[in-house]
Amino acid sequence: MMLRRGFILFLPRFVGLLVVACCSVSIVYMLACTPKSDSQQLALPRVHSPTAKEGYEAILQEREEQHRNYIISLKKQIAQLKAELQGRSEQLKNVQDQYPDPLDIQLDHSNPEKAQVNLLAFLRSQIDKAEVHSGVKLSTEYAAVPFESFTLQKVYQLETGLTRHPEEKPVRKDKRDELIEVIELAVGSLNNPEGEGNAKHRVYTASDFIEGIYRTEKDKGTLYELTFKGDAKHQFKKIVLFRPFGPVMKVKNENVNMADTLINVIVPLAKRASKFRQFMQNFREMGIQQDGRIHLTVVYFGKEQMNEVKSILENTSKSANFKNFTFIQLNEEFSRGKGLDVGARFWKGNNVVLFFCDVDIYFTAEFLNSCRLNTQPGKKVFYPVLFSQYNPSIIYGHHDSIPPLEQQLIIKKETGFWRDFGFGMTCQYRSDFINIGGFDLDIKGWGGEDVHLYRKYLHSNLIVIRTPVRGLFHLWHEKQCLDELTPEQYKMCMQSKAMNEASHGQLGMLVFKQEIETHLHRQKLSSKKT
Repeated sequence: MMLRRGFILFLPRFVGLLVVACCSVSIVYMLACTPKSDSQQLALPRVHSPTAKEGYEAILQEREEQHRNYIISLKKQIAQLKAELQGRSEQLKNVQDQYPDPLDIQLDHSNPEKAQVNLLAFLRSQIDKAEVHSGVKLSTEYAAVPFESFTLQKVYQLETGLTRHPEEKPVRKDKRDELIEVIELAVGSLNNPEGEGNAKHRVYTASDFIEGIYRTEKDKGTLYELTFKGDAKHQFKKIVLFRPFGPVMKVKNENVNMADTLINVIVPLAKRASKFRQFMQNFREMGIQQDGRIHLTVVYFGKEQMNEVKSILENTSKSANFKNFTFIQLNEEFSRGKGLDVGARFWKGNNVVLFFCDVDIYFTAEFLNSCRLNTQPGKKVFYPVLFSQYNPSIIYGHHDSIPPLEQQLIIKKETGFWRDFGFGMTCQYRSDFINIGGFDLDIKGWGGEDVHLYRKYLHSNLIVIRTPVRGLFHLWHEKQCLDELTPEQYKMCMQSKAMNEASHGQLGMLVFKQEIETHLHRQKLSSKKT
């Protein structure tokens, strides 16, 4: 890496030197070819002088000899410059071959040895670029990449979301395998120290591991620093490891045509006519007017408010000239899983993308395209993480100051949270849903059926795409904690309700509301006295 930097610094100087040399040659040539002044010219013999002929011949021969010598000298200088330029070019090529540019590394599979050398050089350069041997200057305190710490049993992490804990056993297999591998490599390094030959030393095991820290720079690699017990009470062994990330490699380049890809939005429903009216406003604008490649299936349980729901659906159909909808009525107790399963199996057309949706969901036209792009029959299913809205009355204060719904849908820490514990909104092709076995119809009511289906996909060979999406929102609605719940269930219900109401800071403002008002009152009295 240092050689590359030195050569890059030398290259402009070499080019400048070459330019100066060329200019010098041009000047010499011009001086050589410029006729001398009258005072410097050799005296020519008189025309009628007896020696005129011999004199002219002598002068011409002398001039010819001078020009011949200058030409030979210039040719030598040009040849020397060409040789030097060729040598510098070969040096540059050798350096480029030995230290390929990390931004333009080419792994030539027709030459495996060269590809391996290039790759090793790139991986070594990753260590030089990462914060391993020295720090780098950062613009703000937020630019620092924090470490996370771990022991044999636990990981202590900063980015927890809502499903992870500040301290937990590594649940994900990739993270668990990663840390086990690192500890085993460190133990192996301690038991096989370099340069000690066959000298006897203690045997280290994983039980000697005290703690480690690690952090990942996304474009460079992961740095691990592990601490082990030493030979004495206050002595320790420290091992530093680095897992460099390789160069970016192109996997696929394809055109994707979604012009004819239909989405069947399936909504299970019981009562909640007012919420359905709000949902249909969103469906009409985003699904019908902007997207246009959409079908709606409503599976309704019971008969209460059914006529009102049907009327909303029919009015939308007439006003928007929309005929792609299905209404299914079931005379039984509400079951979300049953409703989605019935709606999916009711479809009789070609293989279609199914979007399992709830009535309190808001989606954009961009999300519908994400739904199409992240599903593939027999290959991929899509489990988006939606953004869950906090209680607008708490966010915006009084009801008079609450803006229209579209203006509330802002992804900020103060307005909501990523609902990473929810798996109910999902997109998949109907063929994949049928082949996986659909929902567990023994689950009644609301909840549980979504996790069961999610686990089925995880246990299959399908790729599960799980990612936050900016165009899918869970609209806030009041959560009811029934008196029939046990004390423990009621407590959990209230905790869930609090989590959906407002952010940590906003809830704190409610807790300390009286204290804040007292402070403001004192400030007001103090300003009056002055």
